[in-house]
Amino acid sequence: MSRSAPRVVLVNPNTTASMTEIALRAAQEVAAPGTVLVGRTSPTGPASIESHVDESLCVPGLLQAVAEETDADAFVVACFGDPGVEAVRELTGVPVVGIAEAAMKSATLLGRTFSVVTTLERTIGRARDLVTRHGLTAQCAGLHACDIPVLELETDPDGTYDRLLKVSAEVLRHDDCDVLVLGCAGMADLPGRLAAELGVPVVDGVAAATTMAEGLVRQGLVPRREGELAPPVPKAYTGVMGQVVPAAVRLSTPGDPPASTP
Repeated sequence: MSRSAPRVVLVNPNTTASMTEIALRAAQEVAAPGTVLVGRTSPTGPASIESHVDESLCVPGLLQAVAEETDADAFVVACFGDPGVEAVRELTGVPVVGIAEAAMKSATLLGRTFSVVTTLERTIGRARDLVTRHGLTAQCAGLHACDIPVLELETDPDGTYDRLLKVSAEVLRHDDCDVLVLGCAGMADLPGRLAAELGVPVVDGVAAATTMAEGLVRQGLVPRREGELAPPVPKAYTGVMGQVVPAAVRLSTPGDPPASTP
């Protein structure tokens, strides 16, 4: 497919298909004409990602979904913890954008400081790690939770919005920040409404990642395939991992026919 019509695959690393649809609609609203957007839901793993265990267990399904999309020009990983982003880059060699990195870096272009409003308190540590990793500590004014489980974002949309609006207003007063970042792909349908009521830019990572991904493709840019992001060293993967890791990067799985090597 030509660079003028990139095929961007949005992968939801959890197994809740309705959340994939929310994220895909948000991506479609900002995608340029001609961009082909595909939504994929992880075939295996947790229903939502709210712990280190969830984040670890979501990666095999994420990689399986990615491996099945052989014609993708770019991928968006639609979880604010950015799980498995580096692994997807290794496997694919195409632009891969995590929504947390995209949202926070976009926020730095809209004001001096930003604050993140996410779901549960226990996920703030991971968000703080990402802030540090991406060199944004000076720009991040705060990380806050609205204490709404991810799956409740859909089951109680009115209550979710009211709580998120209240917490966001408190964050703006407390942090005196210029921009708000929403810390969950399940919030992708809310930034416009929040921005109108709060009077500040509100960044959704799904939209930010989508436009970044298609922009990289249109520029003809791909990751460097040497060093850290070189294809994984072929080796045997046992058990279920042999079904998840693409044949191109594994030698064999006990009980399965040997896979071809690069």
